Amino acid sequence: MGTIQYIYLFIYLFALLTLFVYGINCYFLMVFYRLNYLKALKNHTHLKKKFYKNSSSKDWPLVTIQLPIYNELYVVERLVESVCKINYPRQLLEIQVLDDSTDETVGIAKTIVEKMRTKGFDITYLHRTNRTGFKAGALKEGLKSAKGDLIGIFDADFVPNPDFLKEAVPYFVDPEVGMLQTRWSHLNWDYSLLTRVQSMGIDGHFGIEQAARAWSGLFMNFNGTAGIWRKKTIEDAGGWQADTLTEDLDLSYRAQLEGWTLAFAPQVDCPAEVPVTITAFKSQQHRWAKGSIQTAKKNLGKLFKSDVSPIVKIQAFLHLTHYLVHPMMILVVLTSIPMLYTHWFFDHLAYPIMIFTLFCLATFGPTSMYLFSQRILYRDWKSRIKYLPFLMCLGTGIAVNNTKAVLEALLGIESGFIRTPKYGIKRKGDRWRGKRYSIPLTSVSILEFILGLYSLTGLFMFLFFSKYLVSPFLFIYTMGFFYVFFLSVKHGFGKTQQ
Repeated sequence: MGTIQYIYLFIYLFALLTLFVYGINCYFLMVFYRLNYLKALKNHTHLKKKFYKNSSSKDWPLVTIQLPIYNELYVVERLVESVCKINYPRQLLEIQVLDDSTDETVGIAKTIVEKMRTKGFDITYLHRTNRTGFKAGALKEGLKSAKGDLIGIFDADFVPNPDFLKEAVPYFVDPEVGMLQTRWSHLNWDYSLLTRVQSMGIDGHFGIEQAARAWSGLFMNFNGTAGIWRKKTIEDAGGWQADTLTEDLDLSYRAQLEGWTLAFAPQVDCPAEVPVTITAFKSQQHRWAKGSIQTAKKNLGKLFKSDVSPIVKIQAFLHLTHYLVHPMMILVVLTSIPMLYTHWFFDHLAYPIMIFTLFCLATFGPTSMYLFSQRILYRDWKSRIKYLPFLMCLGTGIAVNNTKAVLEALLGIESGFIRTPKYGIKRKGDRWRGKRYSIPLTSVSILEFILGLYSLTGLFMFLFFSKYLVSPFLFIYTMGFFYVFFLSVKHGFGKTQQ
């Protein structure tokens, strides 16, 4: 076998083993969840009883809720109204609307803030004429005048339930808790196939991953919204910083390295609008992927030098670098056809079986976690799991988009904070076409189509040479790339609503 073939073999196996490591970790997270679920449930009940037994409403902590917005024409009024409906002593609740908008959102926000102020709410409107630091900059600016000991944050696409604070605030009875993240639920999960599969992916993260990490003493993260910070924790950790695209993840790790505990409450859910277009989803994923790797570069050195346990360090590494799975997927696809010509590798049955086993564990680890999350969150979970194959396609099809983000982060290529557009979509009849803020089609879609063709070619070649064990996974990649490509074209140029 020549040197080139050895190189292809090394790249193929390295990428596959990397996917295996991240895939197998999903099983560990499910085990962590199972081991700690009952204890966490009892703790939730205990904290609520302790809080309401030992303090009257006049002694509850002062809470400032920050609402960072930027050009949210369709949802800002809904956001402010829902926050003002939160059932908490009015004299102990401050609301800050942190507006960086440059369009009609400014007028709408001012009007709704003034309306709520006349009704007796302690609500202020802060408008910046520049976006210095983007969301992190807005939160930092608002924090200077925030009166609360606790700081709640909601993005524009969220609609918190009236009992949100009464369910969440008791966690801060524990003086070591610096932040509480609550579970995202979905306002428009059944709007389309795309929103259904996105919702399932979000459920896997919030239903299992966040819970398993928080309950097992592992590092977890604030998800940027639907959470509450202790003001002192933000200050101890160095405040909001804008040198990554995931300021929430960055602050979370800096806070935990300072010794603060971050908590998670899956029993407290906060409904949000799921992106309804693939271009919006890809933009969101790009920001998360790039920001995660930026945060890893910034914080992993400090983490490895800290005195936390080895298991915490390993899990934190896997957590921060999770988006590396996407370039590994691309490498597996690109080296699959050259691997066919490594005849000795496929002539021995043991090697294809090994490849098949690694593929299965890498693929079905995340799938099992998503399935498990549906089972624990919904009574009708059996009717929901039929969308799992589409989630697998979306997860592989997004690989080109996220690989670009990972490479930009690794190479230090700067880019602005592109927020996810929101259209106020709640039900199937609602329309997003013709509204503002749409994200145009990009050249990434061309690469998705090319890789779809390449995967399809590889699939036919593997079948032609009777290498059947690898073929199902190439089929998944092929379907994924084509699914994301055609949906991108449809949402970029199509005239009919999905």
